[in-house]
Amino acid sequence: MKRKVCVFTGTRAEYGILHWLMKGIQNELDLELQLIVSGTHLSPEFGLTYKEIEKDGFTIDKKVEMILSADTPSAISKSTGLGMIGFADAYNDLKPDVVVLLGDRYELIAASLSALYCSIPIAHIAGGESTIGAFDEAIRHSITKMAWWHFTSTEVYKNRVIQMGENPKRVYAVGALNIDNVVKTPLLNKSELEKKIGFKFGKRNLLVTFHPVTMENNTAEKHFIELLNALKTLNHTRFIFTHPNSDTDGRVIRDLIESFTENNNDISISFQSMGRVNYLSSLQFIDGVVGNSSSGLAEAPSFKIGTINIGDRQKGRLKAKSIIDCEPTTDSIKNAIETLYSEDFQRMLLTVVNPMGEGDATEKIMAIIKNDSIPKELKKEFYDL
Repeated sequence: MKRKVCVFTGTRAEYGILHWLMKGIQNELDLELQLIVSGTHLSPEFGLTYKEIEKDGFTIDKKVEMILSADTPSAISKSTGLGMIGFADAYNDLKPDVVVLLGDRYELIAASLSALYCSIPIAHIAGGESTIGAFDEAIRHSITKMAWWHFTSTEVYKNRVIQMGENPKRVYAVGALNIDNVVKTPLLNKSELEKKIGFKFGKRNLLVTFHPVTMENNTAEKHFIELLNALKTLNHTRFIFTHPNSDTDGRVIRDLIESFTENNNDISISFQSMGRVNYLSSLQFIDGVVGNSSSGLAEAPSFKIGTINIGDRQKGRLKAKSIIDCEPTTDSIKNAIETLYSEDFQRMLLTVVNPMGEGDATEKIMAIIKNDSIPKELKKEFYDL
């Protein structure tokens, strides 16, 4: 009898990371892939990205509507509650043997709580990491305490999960699935990409992704204006913007992006969602990633490009030498951009090593999910160091 493995995805970025694991489960004779799609995938405002999932050959078993149109703290809280109701129904219908969850967003706290209450073991990917600027930090560690299996990106993160009382026998340092994406995805060449996204690369090119720092109070607009002011000082530079997640105050950033690109449509373009292949392909032809997205820390170093990491959103994560940290001020961002283009930094990029693995996390995760026994009871003793 096939083991039913239920994978949840709630955002475009998360799906991009999970893609090759989903393909592996789908192609494994002893496993049955069940897919629950929710969050921004189902929102017109974010590009209805569930269509990309279907286009990639996956069957969506359940769609859980949970995102309210507002981006206030109250709306995020209510969305989480709606998600719990939807996931409870989905799990009851699908009756999975395992639920696979990646990361730390608020959609996942609803998915994990429902799985816990339904006594379904959770395989959690990317635990043990730290991002003190986002409430994702608390969500990530909460899911760790609900999960049965843990698949971390590094040994450092593995040790943190064990510090939280998890049995080392069920904690595996497998590398980051992001790197599997880089290694396994066939990428477009420059002319193919330019035609597909309607953008012509120039002498200098930057990709900008900036999300609200959810543990700060109403800083999104101020910090993003500081970033735009820094970008406006650059000459001979073209910009690709990707929209932020459905976090608190995300809409104000989207509005500022649209205003900038409308007024500078000769040098900039913006996307609700670039799509997995387009995004990764673009990393071949840009000089650096600017903003506070985890992609700048995870995928970008594998392309030997720099990342300007603004503010505290990613504070606490392991970083390659290609990451330039700066404050969310115009002057600090300008100085970071100068460093990015300096001869010494460009020379250093040639030898950058990505600390997040070799691109074989999919196979390691699948081996455990396929072969490890399913617990009859989810009783976990606290593991003392």
